[in-house]
Amino acid sequence: MLFFNLHNAEAPTAVSRAFFFSVSFCYSLGMQFHKTILKNGLRLIVVPMKESPTVTAMVLVEAGSKYETKKISGISHFLEHMCFKGTLKRPKAIDIVKELDGIGAQYNAFTSQEMTGYYAKSDKKHFDKILDVVSDIYLHSTLPKAEMEKEKGVIVEEIKMYEDLPPRHIHDVLMALLYGEEPAGWDVAGTPETVKAMTRADMSGYRKKHYVSGATTVVVAGAVDPKDVEEKVSRAFEAMPSGKKYGKTGVKEKQDKPEIAIEFKKTDQVHLALGIRTFDLYHEDRSVMRVLSSVLGGGMSSRLFQKMRDELGICYYVGASHETFTDHGFLEITAGVPAKRLTEALSAILEEVRRFKKQPVSAEDLARVKEYLAGNMYLGLESSDSLADFYGYQEIMRKPLLRPEEIIAKIKKVTSADISRVAGTYLIDVNLNLALIGPLANKKELEKLLHL
Repeated sequence: MLFFNLHNAEAPTAVSRAFFFSVSFCYSLGMQFHKTILKNGLRLIVVPMKESPTVTAMVLVEAGSKYETKKISGISHFLEHMCFKGTLKRPKAIDIVKELDGIGAQYNAFTSQEMTGYYAKSDKKHFDKILDVVSDIYLHSTLPKAEMEKEKGVIVEEIKMYEDLPPRHIHDVLMALLYGEEPAGWDVAGTPETVKAMTRADMSGYRKKHYVSGATTVVVAGAVDPKDVEEKVSRAFEAMPSGKKYGKTGVKEKQDKPEIAIEFKKTDQVHLALGIRTFDLYHEDRSVMRVLSSVLGGGMSSRLFQKMRDELGICYYVGASHETFTDHGFLEITAGVPAKRLTEALSAILEEVRRFKKQPVSAEDLARVKEYLAGNMYLGLESSDSLADFYGYQEIMRKPLLRPEEIIAKIKKVTSADISRVAGTYLIDVNLNLALIGPLANKKELEKLLHL
């Protein structure tokens, strides 16, 4: 599931959240969103879409790999799987999927470092059904022991599958390099060893600590009436526990020189991820870094695409993005290049990064990238599930709910001077990290190149 990481605002205080009952009638894309905090502390966001033929019901909870200990690494993801294995009302997994398939619904779940989500999307006439199923799997999953033992094998194979996909796995190698033995550096799915050792008691205990009303947001987007949705969600989640929510381990960043990590693998390409430490998702310069990363590697007109693919013919994929979390962030550049041309590729990438510190971004490039970001945002928000994700992400990360046009307004305000300032502050040697997957062993040649 893609999360929209374009928001830039301070998180509301606990006091302001506590008194934010039945609030907000804000308009975006010709639609209004309604936010309500129910009596049990559950947060509800409704996004009416009068012309939409579909409706999405999504439940998000503040529980992910950063809430885990090393012993139970991967439990958030494992629990996400197990919620589909049977409930009191629907005892078997087949009972759940048959019901959803029977109405032509799309449904899934996802886990990240800081959240887990469950959702279903269907024809608008089936809203009651998908709300019932999604709330049921979230609240009443029985976590059957026999199914848990079988699912261990499934998850171990999932881990191996992603390890066999270097363009995806390179991100995990970079995270381990950046954050080491901190939870932020662990694979969200855990390891084969932690998965195999997990017990039903571990999972039940973890769910009690984190799946509570104050840490949960329900989002409904589509052709619905907000008052009707509020009544139905209140009933569906009436019995939800509202106990204490346990916190997560914060990131401690420490680096004094450029670092390199190599995972040896017999591949035809070398897959690389260059990571440059920046700041968290609440930082005031987030919009600036969003524009910078798009100038660098967003779209086929970006500097990296033009340099690496059109000029050098050195890769098929290359891109840049700014990844942010509640207490850390980094600019990530990824590419797959021929092993024999690795030094040439890395030199070219680093030169494009240095360019931000050497010369201002032109007015023409700045205008193009701003329109690129605005257009992509609006195109990405045309469906009920994308809008549910858009507002749900902001809320679960404890950010004020910004409309798309408010986010775009922040992007429009970014100047060339802003980009130069941010580049000078963060694009420096001490923040630089390089992760590689491929038939490599020697770091020395690469270490000579790794500077900004």
